[in-house]
Amino acid sequence: MALDIALLPRRLQKLLQKSLTSQKSIAFRLCFIGFLIFDEFVNVDILGDRVEGRLLTGTTIGLVIAGGAYVSTVDEATFWEKRPDPSVLGLEVLGRKFSNPIGLAAGFDKNAEAVDSLLGLGFGFVEVGSVTPVPQEGNPKPRIFRLRQEGAIINHCGFNSEGIVAVAKRLGAQHGKRKLDETSSASSTSNNKVIHGGKAGPGILGVNLGKNKTSEDAAADYVQGVHTLSQYSDYLVINASSPNTRGLRMLQGRKQFKDLVKKVQAARDEMQWGEEGPPPLLVKIAPDLSKEDLEDIAAVSLALRLDGLIISNTTISRPDFAKKYPVAEETGGLSGKPLLNLSTNILKEMYILTRGKIPLIGCGGVFSGEDAYKKIRAGATLVQLYTGFAYGGPALIPRIKAELVECLERDGFKSILEAVGADYR
Repeated sequence: MALDIALLPRRLQKLLQKSLTSQKSIAFRLCFIGFLIFDEFVNVDILGDRVEGRLLTGTTIGLVIAGGAYVSTVDEATFWEKRPDPSVLGLEVLGRKFSNPIGLAAGFDKNAEAVDSLLGLGFGFVEVGSVTPVPQEGNPKPRIFRLRQEGAIINHCGFNSEGIVAVAKRLGAQHGKRKLDETSSASSTSNNKVIHGGKAGPGILGVNLGKNKTSEDAAADYVQGVHTLSQYSDYLVINASSPNTRGLRMLQGRKQFKDLVKKVQAARDEMQWGEEGPPPLLVKIAPDLSKEDLEDIAAVSLALRLDGLIISNTTISRPDFAKKYPVAEETGGLSGKPLLNLSTNILKEMYILTRGKIPLIGCGGVFSGEDAYKKIRAGATLVQLYTGFAYGGPALIPRIKAELVECLERDGFKSILEAVGADYR
């Protein structure tokens, strides 16, 4: 699928044509990516032109970011992050080797259109989805609203998805291509070299599963996702916490949570697996849970030996400053800087309740290496961002990693794992 330039405003058409024909304009191309990323989060204008509908898709990201692959010039691809990650950032968790703990949260590449391109920016892992069994449009537009001054976004997307069949075909094609590449380069790889990565080649691929809006059997939807997509995943996620699908958060009640996890685990375990075994199963929870809810989730997670938790999704709460922004009255989940402390506090509570026995992924409000480090010290083994990437663009990823290294060295930690939960051990 190629980008239909005719759909863009005239000035952007000229910019894109210039970008794709120039063999040296790497900085220009990155700026253009930034414009597109910003436009994904507002239904307003870029460079003064109003753009209706969804301008940015994963395919568009792939076309622009992976410019070298599209225009067939080696020079074009040199802006990819090719520097190896510092060894201090490497870690093994969930049975996988990560070159660094910084990942892209679900919601950005909903349909797995740009996995390779996004990993090429320096993420240690990318989580695609949420993917629903049957294609659905999601909630009516406009459904994404930006609070630029606060570094925040409100979204009411509602699991817009091309469905598991389309995503499975895409991931299957990508997986097949990587296998061919790995086979052809196997002879040049040293046997004693530690290889980071998984199903997505040099990086780790997570698949976030959702339920259809009209479905009356949530567990059946998640089971269908497991059966179709788990073979392409390094880990799977049950999204039981989006505020934009009616009734979804009820799945976080003790009985509902236990029944759901047991059914999905059983579906995964009954499948045939090779030496690597089945992909780990995680659940993404909300930041708006009560103390009792957290205790229930922790108890069930430990009893069922859940592989991990992602903490957290967006919040339905609104901070005091939101009163001055009319857009803050929109229905939906709030993400970005205002979510940092709330999500980190929930992360801390869950780390304590699970006694550090379950890997936790910290998500919410990460805009810097210091933010990521706070999550790690609060109990996160891995960290995800989304809104921070939307505002900061591709340059943010290497900066976060460099700042995280500085934080570890400052406090005398020789690895990420040494710092996990340091504030509460």
